[in-house]
Formats: sequence, C-alpha cells, structure tokens
Amino acid sequence: MRQLLYLNIHDNYFMMKEEKLPQRAQSYNLPSQEEFPLKDITEDIISCAIEVHKTLGPGLLESIYEEALAHEFILRKIKYDKQLGISLNYKGKDIGKHRIDFLIKDEIIVELKSVETMNKIYEAQLLTYLRAMNKRIGLIINFNVERLKDGIKRLII
Repeated sequence: MRQLLYLNIHDNYFMMKEEKLPQRAQSYNLPSQEEFPLKDITEDIISCAIEVHKTLGPGLLESIYEEALAHEFILRKIKYDKQLGISLNYKGKDIGKHRIDFLIKDEIIVELKSVETMNKIYEAQLLTYLRAMNKRIGLIINFNVERLKDGIKRLII
C-alpha cells in the first residue's frame, strides 16, 4: 500500500499523511529520490508556472493560465498533453469521464486553479486522477496568489 506524501514548497518539509503533528513542530530532511521521484521534472513544471505567474500576475481566469503555461511548455520543449480525457471506473464499470488539465511527460498530472481559497476537494480530485491513471505524482497550482510558491501543492502516492 502506498502512502501519501505532502510536500510544501515554501517551507521545504514533507510530512506523511498519518502524522498529526503541527506542520512546524518537527524538522525533516528533504526526501530522497525514491521518496520524491521525478523531482527534476516537477521543478521544471514549477519553473514554467512561476514564469507565467511573474508575467501575468494573479486574478485571471484558469483558462488564460492554462494557455500561457502550455505555451511556456512549448518554449522549453517539455512534452505535455492538455485536457486529457480519463475514464473513471467503479468495480469494473465505466461510470464517467473527467479531464485533467495537463499530463507532463506521461508521468505527472498538473491541475490548475485560479481561486481565492484552496479547498481540500481539489486534493481529493487529484488523488482520484492519480489512481485512475496509475500515476504517482501530481501538482495543484493555484495562480490566484501573490507569490506562486504559496499556491503550489505536490501530492505523491
């Protein structure tokens, strides 16, 4: 069984889901490559998102950021699929379709947001997508923040 690993860009710590201590109550070493696979690719994605945010700023529609980020991926020669449809199954029965914002290098799911407040349901959705596509790493990027690093959440299962 896989464990969920939360990574917070701003504070450079990670915490296993089962731990219930306050976030700043303990210090952690940075995760190893095994605990944090595909680190280089996620850093490239975050770098692209920071460039988009630095240029456009907060307050625009999610679709605007999606187009700008896709263009930044092209400029940096990062392979991606955009608005990729996925099937959701329940006990072997196809129960519907969903679309993910980006699948990067056939490995990392990226969901974009432009919301005032991040909701836990966004994490639940990303976890569902990760399981449905048998992927391990996902990013939620909320562009509606002053500093983009405050709007990035990495999920690893």
